[in-house]
Amino acid sequence: MDSFNETWSIVCDYCRNKITKVAFQTWISRIEPKEIDFDLLQIKLLVPNEFHRETVTRCYLNLLKDAFAEIFGQNFDVKLIVPDEVEIVKKEAEKESNSDDDTPLTFKNYIVGPSNKFAHAASSAVAQNPGGAYNPLFLYGNSGLGKTHLLHAIKNEVLSNNPDMKIAYVKGDDFTNEIVDSLRRVNQAEFRQKYRNADVLLVDDVQFIGGKESTQEEFFHTFNALYEAKKQIVLTSDRPPKEIKTLEERLRTRFEWGLIADIQPPDFETRIAILKSKAESLDFVIPDDICEYIATKLKTNVRQLEGVVKKIKAKSFLNGEKPSITMAQEVISDVQTNDVPVPVTVEKIIEEVARTFGVTAEEIRSVKNRRATLSNARQVAIYVVRQVTGLPMTSIGEEFGGRHYSTIVYTIQEMEKKIEKDTKTKEMVDDIIKNIQDM
Repeated sequence: MDSFNETWSIVCDYCRNKITKVAFQTWISRIEPKEIDFDLLQIKLLVPNEFHRETVTRCYLNLLKDAFAEIFGQNFDVKLIVPDEVEIVKKEAEKESNSDDDTPLTFKNYIVGPSNKFAHAASSAVAQNPGGAYNPLFLYGNSGLGKTHLLHAIKNEVLSNNPDMKIAYVKGDDFTNEIVDSLRRVNQAEFRQKYRNADVLLVDDVQFIGGKESTQEEFFHTFNALYEAKKQIVLTSDRPPKEIKTLEERLRTRFEWGLIADIQPPDFETRIAILKSKAESLDFVIPDDICEYIATKLKTNVRQLEGVVKKIKAKSFLNGEKPSITMAQEVISDVQTNDVPVPVTVEKIIEEVARTFGVTAEEIRSVKNRRATLSNARQVAIYVVRQVTGLPMTSIGEEFGGRHYSTIVYTIQEMEKKIEKDTKTKEMVDDIIKNIQDM
């Protein structure tokens, strides 16, 4: 069953490159692999409900069949089943169906090297003595280097030593969304109780709260409440506090109160160790020469290294072949292709600007509402859309309520003047663009 899960991972990669991100997240990502029968050439996939089955059958069934045919070299009959049709399986079989991605993220399975040794040691110290070691602990580094792994390792270690401790884990953009939701539902007290009563607060990608006034205000008070109560705070970001330009000075200062540790891309020896560790966790052996080849090709992302091992194991099993340099070349090519960022959509830009200004995307697009805050947000959104997407002025006008292209030209010119004169505006725009690219 593990092998079928790995096959499904490859199928998902195939589909992800053929359809939009929204379509993939809505329809394909919610499908679960259940059973494969090589004798009958039949595959069963579990979908959430009847409506989901009807939509996938109508729009994406042929795509799924093509993906399996690409992998196996022959056509399979793909059956979509709903929960009511799933046969009861034995508990032991359920255990076997768990993929390796369910393995808890701990300090033991975090590969330590010169590039992350300091961050690992600081995180371990915090986990052993929450609130009494380094507070706050601020970890930063590029995506895919293990910051989230360390956060979860801290959480698991703390709970192992102190099962009754309350731990709150949240991503920076989710923290903003929760604040907006609490204001809409008028339940700020419940929101504050969730975070201010925590023994350990873990915030991933805290850079996303920058530039958002209401979010920063709430986070400031949450930080103070926890810090004064000697509760542990751990934050991660893609950059150090001083480089989050739209972060309020009072927050930036607090983030620098404790210990700041960076994580750099792993060196060659560490990359080899990561590959071997991942292979071992999959009960799989990759020859040294292939490990060395992969380590020379993929240098900056731990997730890529682990993904390559999974794909090589799947290809080896499905094709009945031993791992080879040629196989590694094919898998690396697939990984690098899949790693190309999804083009930034206008909707994504408008949503990020809306969060920054504390308004809604609908209000930014509106041609009727002209209050000052919305007007500023709209100008920024139009400017960022032009900078990031390069869309023609007429197309941008259509995205913003059908505005005439001359209005768009004027808005962009005014923003350019404002950015040139106002450092804060420039920093806000730069942060918005970076946050969008990091999504």
